[in-house]
Amino acid sequence: MLPNKSRGVPRVNDRRVLNGIFWGLQSGAPWRDLPTAFGPYTTCYNRFVRWRRAGVWGRIKEALATAHDAAVQMIDTSIVRVHQHGACITRNQRQSMGRSRGGLTSKIHAVVDGNGLPVRLALSPGEAHDVRLAGKLLSRLKSGSMLLADRGYVRTGSGTLP
Repeated sequence: MLPNKSRGVPRVNDRRVLNGIFWGLQSGAPWRDLPTAFGPYTTCYNRFVRWRRAGVWGRIKEALATAHDAAVQMIDTSIVRVHQHGACITRNQRQSMGRSRGGLTSKIHAVVDGNGLPVRLALSPGEAHDVRLAGKLLSRLKSGSMLLADRGYVRTGSGTLP
């Protein structure tokens, strides 16, 4: 699923670069603090950005989600506060930030399998209702699967999911 470079200088090992990208994303450290075992930090950063622009990460995520066939899935949200430095971003209106009682927040909507491993994720502004993204997240739910959800995912008056 990773792009292949057919000409020019041979690429650095993809596994090493992927491990460097995952280390950076997991630790939250700046790219320049990447351990030397993963190679030059610029290589990891450039591939991460290039693959993001090319949609590689989205295709990998979709392939993992479609290959997953759990009999039991769960859906819920979690609210997170926006960092104080992210709160001043006004020029990009596509950010999933919204005002709520706790200040500027975002909601992480997650569908997980029976072991708690994520199957699908989505972001919305903090004041958005839980049911807003339920249809999108549950679009690939197979018939006969069991879904566990709290009352926030039930439409008012209908007693069913969207």
